[in-house]
Amino acid sequence: MLALRSLVFNTLFYLYLIGIMIVGLPALLIGRRAILVLADYWGRGSLWLMRVVCHTEVEFRGLEHIPLEPCIIAAKHQSLWDVFAFLRFFRNFTVILKRELAWIPLFGWYVLRADLIAINRSKGTAALNEAKQGAKKGFEQGQSLLMFPEGTRRPAGTEPNYKFGVAHIYADNHVPCLPIAHNSGLFWARRSFIRRPGKILVQFLPVIEPGLDRKVFFARLQAELETATNALIAETLKSNPELRSVLPESYSPSGSQSGES
Repeated sequence: MLALRSLVFNTLFYLYLIGIMIVGLPALLIGRRAILVLADYWGRGSLWLMRVVCHTEVEFRGLEHIPLEPCIIAAKHQSLWDVFAFLRFFRNFTVILKRELAWIPLFGWYVLRADLIAINRSKGTAALNEAKQGAKKGFEQGQSLLMFPEGTRRPAGTEPNYKFGVAHIYADNHVPCLPIAHNSGLFWARRSFIRRPGKILVQFLPVIEPGLDRKVFFARLQAELETATNALIAETLKSNPELRSVLPESYSPSGSQSGES
């Protein structure tokens, strides 16, 4: 039954995405605001599909911490789920993503028209400069910036690997940072066909105010995100111990995954 539900969901998920992009083609003429509205529909519809087909619910906590002013939205990145799940809470934002996504037929048109920050991750310092320039432009236009500090998807419970780019952007722009912890990887694992039932827990943490030294900020962001993420994983395992099989054998919520370095 789990495999069947996953098959049905995955089929409907991609059909829904393709359908939105086709029906929403006029948004390419209107501009990024219309595209962000489509993104909101994509996120809401996808979460609805997960709830109805996979019996996977989501609990969002700490919504009162979302700032009114533009900010860095720094989220854990465990699967594709993280890309659409938070969009409903932000009306004007840009995203740092890998350049290859802009090459996908149809989808790439929306990436380019929405003026998202598509970087060539293989270029190192040049990629960082692209991200910094795009972020600065977005903040000047009143946009928040959604980014994943680890740079790429990492399975739930694995050793974190944060990139220092988020600290450069934080220090250069004097904006607050909103960390988002979650345990979605227990239910929608990276590179997995299976979508598991249960409740995904998302925690919007208190903002980190601007003005900290970049190294201090970087250490604090990693510690807070890893501590909160491990707490959410542990909470879910209490009621769904079978999900322990999704985590690596080396996983220990009180070990190196806690954000220590």
